[in-house]
Amino acid sequence: MDELPLDQVRTLLAVVDEGTFDAAASALHVTPSAVSQRVKALEQRTGRVLLMRTKPVRPTESGQVVIRFARQLARLERDAGAELGMGAADGLGPVRLPIAVNADSLATWFLPALTRVPQDPPVCFELYREDEAHTTALLREGQVMAAVTSSPDPVAGCTVRALGLVRYLLVASPGFAARHLTGALERDLPEAPLIVFDRRDELQDAYVRDLTGGGAGASRARHQVPTSEGFRDAVAAGLGWGLVPQAQAEPLIASGALLPLAPRRPLDVPLYWQQWKLDSPALALVAAVVAQSACEELRPV
Repeated sequence: MDELPLDQVRTLLAVVDEGTFDAAASALHVTPSAVSQRVKALEQRTGRVLLMRTKPVRPTESGQVVIRFARQLARLERDAGAELGMGAADGLGPVRLPIAVNADSLATWFLPALTRVPQDPPVCFELYREDEAHTTALLREGQVMAAVTSSPDPVAGCTVRALGLVRYLLVASPGFAARHLTGALERDLPEAPLIVFDRRDELQDAYVRDLTGGGAGASRARHQVPTSEGFRDAVAAGLGWGLVPQAQAEPLIASGALLPLAPRRPLDVPLYWQQWKLDSPALALVAAVVAQSACEELRPV
């Protein structure tokens, strides 16, 4: 296969970002027919189907590879323009970094870390909130340049570095514990109502399976609360038990609003930083700041 024609690569990216061939044509100031021809030519050149013709269109696994390349190319062009002094007046605007990060990190240590990033030249963050077990999917699809993830296995075209451990504490309100957790924890916890972040949140189920030596996990009586702060508040309100980050739980434990159920059985979740293998000064700077903040705020691996 020869080199990928850049106009075809950019067209494919426009179709994915805009969602339809017509919208991409409008964004590129060409006809829908021209967009279709470019995408077909790129598929013939690669010998792969790159798009699923749905509404909105979606890249195939092969298409994700090309999309990731297109986004990296756009980033390199922007960085080169910045080094050449082509700033906002030339239409480039500030550097934008899309990053995927889990809700608990957003609510505790990650946002303070971003405040340490120098803003000369300015950097704008586009944060995608996603469970730490699923942020790598956004990297794989080329939606983000970096991600805080629980996976140590690098996505193709990415590097990975350990950040540290987030400690979760098993907690409930005193009233909830008095109603539901009066006997052995191994017996009562699997039957008690609980709080989960969303349908993909398996943290509580994994904890119960470890506590009981296997089995079906936590109770099916569960409340979904899709924010980190809301999750903590739901547990404190007595709706159910849950695993709350230590940084969020300790003030409420000290005030008596939360009761630690298993002080000697915390759950430590490892976090990693994955990013594109890309010579981007802004990305390298953010990675260094995030790693330093994680070293200060998280437990060592």
